[in-house]
Formats: sequence, structure tokens, C-alpha cells
Amino acid sequence: MSASTLTDLPADSRSPRRWSTILGPWFLPSVAAVVVFALMVVLRPLVATPNGINLVLTPLIPLILAVLAQMFIIAAGDIDLGIGSFIGLANVAIAIIVPQNAVLGVLFLVGMIAAYAAMGVLIAVRGLPSIVVTLGMSFVWLGIAILILPTPGGVVPPGIVAFVRFNPVVVPGVIIVLTLVTVVTALFLHRSKYGAVLRGSGANAEGVRRAGWSVIRAKVSLYSLAGLFGVLSGLYLSGQTGGGDAYIASSFVLLSIAGVIVGGGSFSGGEVSVVGAVAGGLVIGLLGSLLQFIGVSSSFQAAAQGLVLVLVLVLRSLVRWIQKLRRTL
Repeated sequence: MSASTLTDLPADSRSPRRWSTILGPWFLPSVAAVVVFALMVVLRPLVATPNGINLVLTPLIPLILAVLAQMFIIAAGDIDLGIGSFIGLANVAIAIIVPQNAVLGVLFLVGMIAAYAAMGVLIAVRGLPSIVVTLGMSFVWLGIAILILPTPGGVVPPGIVAFVRFNPVVVPGVIIVLTLVTVVTALFLHRSKYGAVLRGSGANAEGVRRAGWSVIRAKVSLYSLAGLFGVLSGLYLSGQTGGGDAYIASSFVLLSIAGVIVGGGSFSGGEVSVVGAVAGGLVIGLLGSLLQFIGVSSSFQAAAQGLVLVLVLVLRSLVRWIQKLRRTL
């Protein structure tokens, strides 16, 4: 069908597609992130400066990477309750093993990713519930981390610290990192043939099999990607803190799940959005800073964050209802 044919179609026949694009799963979380950031700028104008942007957004990079790791697992139709302990183990390895023996440290981190892939094999082949397996493995990751580093300590190599704190003069480094990660991941997952297979393994496994692709291999790939992003999250946490702590990312488990769901993801599998997940991570991370700016007591911050997140989900449901209604009209 030619471009001229498309433009000759009545407006009503093109509107569902147009509205589906405009009000995609990434739209509301992106708007929410912009609104939260704008409110922070109103309360603290210096937040809009390059230094302010770095100070506010840089600490959120590890959380956003954790959200992306969780996104790959949810794309497979599973849930990962061990990502926090896994990131903590990566942080400990970078603070303790890498400074003593760089080669051994790198091999250890690669082995962690391979272990995550093996966990995906176990879940896919044996049909075990991911919640149980990942919860059990969370204790394994935490136990190994505590054996290596019983109490917080260690020293992260200066090269990793310099890499994580990269900040050019013209554009804030955090903007470059977030843009690069988002664009590369989105192009792979949403624009490549194998990305469609990976998403299909969670949404329509039978269709993937009939197309000649291995569902098990696809799920293992998703778990491998989750392990990779978990290690990257640990890398950034290490560079930002300068030391190691087995419990450093314990809060990332629920926050990463919330980030994916707020970002347009679905527990049914396959329905995920990279841009939405990044925006969801920003919303969750920025909410804490905004509540501090407003002066909300730390005792009520969790409740306030929960209410705002529920509001975003309600608005997302409303948008889906509007889309469905327009399709029927």
C-alpha cells in the first residue's frame, strides 16, 4: 500500500492507530516523570542546572538498570525476587575481588551472568515457578556476598569510580548514559527480529514454537540479559559508593517490579516497554526526592509514594479503556 493510499484513508480509520501510538504504555510514565521533575524544579530551581541534574539523576542509574533487568524477566512472564541480592553480590565482587585480582573479578562477574542464565534454564525446562526459584536464589546470592564481605567495606578501583562519575562539560553525563542505555535496549527489544521473539516467548510461547524458534533459548536469553543489567547496576552502585555492602540493593526488588509495572509492563508476559520502564524507574526514584523537598516525614514517604504509584496505574487503566472504546466506535 502506497503512502498516498494511506493518506487518502478517512481520518476515523487512522485514529485508533494514531491514538495507540500517542497513548502507548510509555506515555503516562514519561509524563509523570516530567511532571515530578518539573515540581522539583519549581521547589528548587537549581535542580534544572547541569550540576543539579547530575546530583538528582545520577543516584537513580543503578535503580533504572535494576528495573530494566526486572523488565526482561517480566517479559518472559516471570518475576525475579532475587535481583536485589544479585546486585549486592556484584557490588561486593567489584569492591573485594576486582581490586585483588582483576581477571578473577571479571571472570566472577561473567560467572554470575552465566548462573542467571542457568537459573533461566532450570525455570524454563523444569517448569518451576520463577517466584520460588528466584526467592531461593536470593538467599544464595546474599550468602555468597556475606561470605566474601561480612561487613560493609572494601575499595572500588579508581578506574571504575572515574568511569561511573563520567561527566562532560557540555551535556550532563547522566543524560548521556540514560539516553544510550534506553536507545540501544529499545532498538534491540522492539525493533529487532530476535527482540520480537524474546517478547513473544512470554506472550505467545506456542506461536514462537510454530515460527521455528526455541522458547527455552529465548527465556535463557532474557535471564542472561537480566543478569547483565544486574551486574551493570552493581557496577554503578560500586562506583557511586566507593565500597561494598551485601545489602546495598535490598530495596531494589520491589522497586524494580513497581518500575516495570508503572512503566506499562504486564505480569502476563511480553507486554513491556523499555522507554516506559526507564520512565517508571525515574518516577519512583524522583518521588522520594520530591517528597523530601516538600517536607514529608520519612515515616509517611512510603505511603505517599504508594498512593502516587496507584494513581499512575489507575490513569493507565483509564487510557486503555479509552483506547478500547475508540476501537469499538
